[in-house]
Amino acid sequence: MADEDDPKASTADRADATRADPPALADDRPARARRGRIGKVFRLAATGVILLLAFLAAAVVWSYYVTAPWTRDGRVRVQVASIAPQVSGQIVELRVGDNQTVKRGDVLYVIDPFDFEVNVASAEAEVKNREADLSVKNAQSARRQALTTVSTSVEEKQQYAGTAKIAEAALETAKAQLSQAKTNLARTQVKSTVNGRVTNLLLRTGDYASTGTSNISVIDTDSFWVDGYFEETKMENIHVGDPAEMALMGYSGHLRGTVESITQGISTANAAPSTQGLPNVDPVYTWVRLAQRVPVRIRLGHVPPGVPLVAGMTATVVVGEGGTPPPAWFMNLRRRITGEPAPTREAEAEKR
Repeated sequence: MADEDDPKASTADRADATRADPPALADDRPARARRGRIGKVFRLAATGVILLLAFLAAAVVWSYYVTAPWTRDGRVRVQVASIAPQVSGQIVELRVGDNQTVKRGDVLYVIDPFDFEVNVASAEAEVKNREADLSVKNAQSARRQALTTVSTSVEEKQQYAGTAKIAEAALETAKAQLSQAKTNLARTQVKSTVNGRVTNLLLRTGDYASTGTSNISVIDTDSFWVDGYFEETKMENIHVGDPAEMALMGYSGHLRGTVESITQGISTANAAPSTQGLPNVDPVYTWVRLAQRVPVRIRLGHVPPGVPLVAGMTATVVVGEGGTPPPAWFMNLRRRITGEPAPTREAEAEKR
């Protein structure tokens, strides 16, 4: 018992055990070396995988943000018909309201027709007068032509024949004036030239309409298109006829269409001449040159129900490369970045 409690004895025992261990430690050295080599290889492999993933991520980001044909700088565009009267007069009836839908040929407003009705009546009376005069002149010329040269001269025959011709020309002039008067009377009803919607209506009954001065605008709802303003670094992958997909800000439904045309020129600030006719070149001190934006016109082919088209709305535009839709990884990445929902099977079937 005394030996078990003696600390000196325990220390000696441990020293003896330590002196006996070195052969065992020597036997573990190859295993530790192998484990060290494996760990080093694993660390190198992990570093290589991380570098490869970083390279792939950089390539994807570069392709998506630099070379892929897409842009958030898109605008919905539309043609606007500026309706101007072809006759002047006071407006006596306004038949449309602001933002009202109209069809081609619908009457927008009516100009006071009284003066034009008077002109029609006067022109009709003039036609009757000229018809009667022509009848008399033709009868006189016919009688002269039936006489021999003993009763009348050749010169007199020619004079009466010429008078009949003049009366005939006067009748044609009177008929043309009657046609113009009737046309002007019909023009007192100003009609829409397109299918669309009245916008920004400021016209009121009692206003005076002047010939050739636009006073009402109608949005042509059959002419909507989208302009995508792409950076010049992305223009290599955009061609006429390529399919395009557009997403309006605030709406989940996507519009589809095709590239209709690419603008062939944009304004150059340095092309403006100075007061002396010399080129006015602005000094640029920036190290990075920003890419120019080139407008690309997209013809709409499909608009989802419930998505209203309003000129000036912002759109994200994606153009398929070489006439084929964008690859799946590109569309999935775009949806992850923009937070857009994946298309349903019904939408894919409709697209096909």
